[in-house]
Amino acid sequence: MPKDKKRPPSDSDSDSGPEDRGPVKKSKGGAAASSGKPAAKGNTNPTGSSDPSWHLGRDKHVVVRQFKGQTYIDIREYYVDKNTMETRPGKKGISLNCEQYQRLKSFIDEIDHALP
Repeated sequence: MPKDKKRPPSDSDSDSGPEDRGPVKKSKGGAAASSGKPAAKGNTNPTGSSDPSWHLGRDKHVVVRQFKGQTYIDIREYYVDKNTMETRPGKKGISLNCEQYQRLKSFIDEIDHALP
């Protein structure tokens, strides 16, 4: 079957699906307690893992996660998989390494002044 076969149109306003999995770790039953890394107080991760996360509104979240030994700040839109009813990360988003995140933080004042 050719890989470029078009998908049927979706009624969702988000481009998301199984092919857009990012650096997401599957959590096992006791993994949160044994990781030694508590979740951010009062904040819940959209996927249920113990990674610290913050809800930005609608389906957008900021999650600090580890992937292949590196730390990433993941700002992403999430969706609910209609087959499994699990919350999954979508295509729309960005993962910044710590260096990129620090650089973004240094531009915040300039960005604020550029806003109307």
